[in-house]
Amino acid sequence: MCESDGGLVVARTPQFRVIRVVDGDEARRFPAFYRLIWNAHVAEFSDLPDTDRHACMDAVTEIERVLRSLLAPTKINLAALGNVVPHLHWHVIARFEWDSHFPAPVWAAPQRDEVAGGAAARLAQPLAAVDAAIAQALSCRC
Repeated sequence: MCESDGGLVVARTPQFRVIRVVDGDEARRFPAFYRLIWNAHVAEFSDLPDTDRHACMDAVTEIERVLRSLLAPTKINLAALGNVVPHLHWHVIARFEWDSHFPAPVWAAPQRDEVAGGAAARLAQPLAAVDAAIAQALSCRC
């Protein structure tokens, strides 16, 4: 996460970038899969000073709000695992009861076949519109 953007950059600030995952199974099965990636190399959320922790969570909250308002998902999943990549990042994933893994985590075994025609086709808004709304929401707060 230090060497590349890690996906399609939706927003960039001096503190972090927000990307939409566009490659691999995650993007195909969960098209509204976003990551907030902290720019400075820190491993844990508690490594951040208070003001940065607040800025980080405010941004995660804004991403969640946009996904909820535009896509009306069944649930939003938030995760900051970092077991494999010890660089602070938050996953913000819109989940739907029709997705291949619901209600299990996105990293679990599928519960059903993938959505015919692709999961992105089932979304209430085109992903480009969601990306733009996230960028707008974050530009108002930074």
